[in-house]
Amino acid sequence: MILDAGVLIAIDRGTETGKALLVSVDRLAEPLHTTAPVAAQVWRNGSRQARLTRALRFMTLHPFLPGDVGVVGETLRRSGTADVVDAHLYVVAERIGHDILTSDVDDFASLGTAAAPNAPEVLAWP
Repeated sequence: MILDAGVLIAIDRGTETGKALLVSVDRLAEPLHTTAPVAAQVWRNGSRQARLTRALRFMTLHPFLPGDVGVVGETLRRSGTADVVDAHLYVVAERIGHDILTSDVDDFASLGTAAAPNAPEVLAWP
């Protein structure tokens, strides 16, 4: 599963839903992923974000690669949207074959088509 910013914020704040997610993911041994741009959206002061820092250590953090430039740009053109961070998260989810967990389902609604062979499912958080 690949996590969007709202989920990381819940983890960082220590909310009950954030804690519950981490417990259930640990029990299922489900690997967690996010992207470097998403982590950057949430990061403000690492010395005050111990929960986020700890959680990020156990996630695969996908960078924005040079080859992503064209794919993300085309995704934005095709969808008529402008959020590079969301488009990159969508492209990475599609590439690695993972679903997206987000508090902003509508942000991802136009980024892909369900008919695409590797289209990730966008799951609402919480």
